[in-house]
Amino acid sequence: MAREFIVPGKIISGSGALEAAESALKAFGKKALIVTDKVMIDLGNCAKVEAALKNEGIDYVIYSDITGEPTDVMIDGGVKVYKENGCDFIVALGGGSPIDSMKAIASLIENGGSISDYMGKVIDVPVPPMVAIPTTAGTGSEATQFTIITDTKKDIKMLLKGAVLMPTLAIIDPQFTMTAPPKITAATGLDALCHAVEAYTSRKAQTLSDTFAVSAVKRIFKFLPVAFKDGKNEEARVEMSVAALEAGIAFNNASVTIIHGMSRPIGALFHVAHGLSNAMLMKECLKFALPGAYDRFADLGRAIGAAKDEDSDEAAAEKFLTEIENITKVLETPTLEEYGIDREKFFSVIDKMSFDAMASGSPQNTKRDVSEEDVKQIYRNLW
Repeated sequence: MAREFIVPGKIISGSGALEAAESALKAFGKKALIVTDKVMIDLGNCAKVEAALKNEGIDYVIYSDITGEPTDVMIDGGVKVYKENGCDFIVALGGGSPIDSMKAIASLIENGGSISDYMGKVIDVPVPPMVAIPTTAGTGSEATQFTIITDTKKDIKMLLKGAVLMPTLAIIDPQFTMTAPPKITAATGLDALCHAVEAYTSRKAQTLSDTFAVSAVKRIFKFLPVAFKDGKNEEARVEMSVAALEAGIAFNNASVTIIHGMSRPIGALFHVAHGLSNAMLMKECLKFALPGAYDRFADLGRAIGAAKDEDSDEAAAEKFLTEIENITKVLETPTLEEYGIDREKFFSVIDKMSFDAMASGSPQNTKRDVSEEDVKQIYRNLW
């Protein structure tokens, strides 16, 4: 059966990628909206992007009101700044939040309305050119047709998609990930691991996505603990940037499964960062998924050297799950309780979270059949 495989229009990666991309920026327009956050400004990362634009004679305006995970309110603010300043393309600098925000802002430039109007629909509207410059190695948003935005009225995280949301240019420059602190490195790296594992074990997996997913899993197990312990290790940072891109390409074409489906409601209701809530869920979600795809999890166990060729698929899959548990411990992933979430409040919204998780459609991509009651039980198992 023929399958579509979507990647960004152009990818420039490696040390010095921003400098190498300067001439490509000029083709996109005369004035850019830089979507970022105040941390990127304080760290001096935004100044580097500004310099690249200035070198090509490109004017710009900065929208830095992305505080935490993006909401419909932040998106409306970005659209307003874009239009008032006569911009003609967008550059996102930051983690997944600024890049997701860029995509949502772009989708409203021509057609107007609210980003919530696209819930449950495929976004297929004219968008301005988009340039993604990730500063964390994890979300993979620079390589996907997805964006996650919170609807503040309904208190839900919306997973929105459309091929037009794929960035025109992705600039993968490890200089920007060197400043990520250990906790961010861990959370975003485990997010990338979720992307790769879910893509490989998804009902929608395909040969090309498998190639990227397995490569990402191997890189992450080898280099994420190194980047976590030594943030200045350039080799580890470069490899994790590549792994995040690979994982993003993989899940963009194979989709995610139960972890992401259950993670979004936790993020929406308890304001846990996306990568961290994924990490908290990994063990229980994959333990549930294992019996539906022993062969696929076994492949991953053998790929990282945790299992031998002669091991049965079930044994190899279990060994992979053990390594998942080990890496989350090495990276000091907190439990919900350790994070400070109130148990009584959490249990009071399990029904809502389970409904929202299933409504997203992601759990249904799991190779083991998933019911709303299964999701409720996994949430209970987190305590």
